[in-house]
Amino acid sequence: MSYDVKVVNAAPTPILVVRRRAQISQLSKVVPEGCGAVWNFIKANNVTPRGRNVAVYRPTGTPEFALEIGVEVGAGAAGGGEVVLSSTPGGEAVTAAHVGPYSMLKNAHDAVQAWCAAHNRQIAGPSWEVYGHWTEDQSKLRTDVFYLLKP
Repeated sequence: MSYDVKVVNAAPTPILVVRRRAQISQLSKVVPEGCGAVWNFIKANNVTPRGRNVAVYRPTGTPEFALEIGVEVGAGAAGGGEVVLSSTPGGEAVTAAHVGPYSMLKNAHDAVQAWCAAHNRQIAGPSWEVYGHWTEDQSKLRTDVFYLLKP
């Protein structure tokens, strides 16, 4: 699959999240569990969600990522317990849309990183994924991958 990689000005989006630490091999379990925890909080507290599930990845210098996993919400939303209000990173970012199974998301990340190397752009640290609405047909799943760029 080829990817249309482009630079965008990403606006911070409010998200209710749980914070986790995980290695790459654990993401397919940790991300859905984190989203589920936030959705349970949203339903129990009558919070109006704004949209999609999100995972923000922050490098730690170790094999683990520091993760914020959650759901897009309006700016006035409030968390409670382990669910906290955060936001996606804001600023100049490079992005690509992946359409297909989550197991192939690495290809989109590789394409974005290759684009950065080819265009002499440096990644600032955090990356994030915004998951489109669920469908049983994995060939139609859309995930937008973002990496914040250094100025």
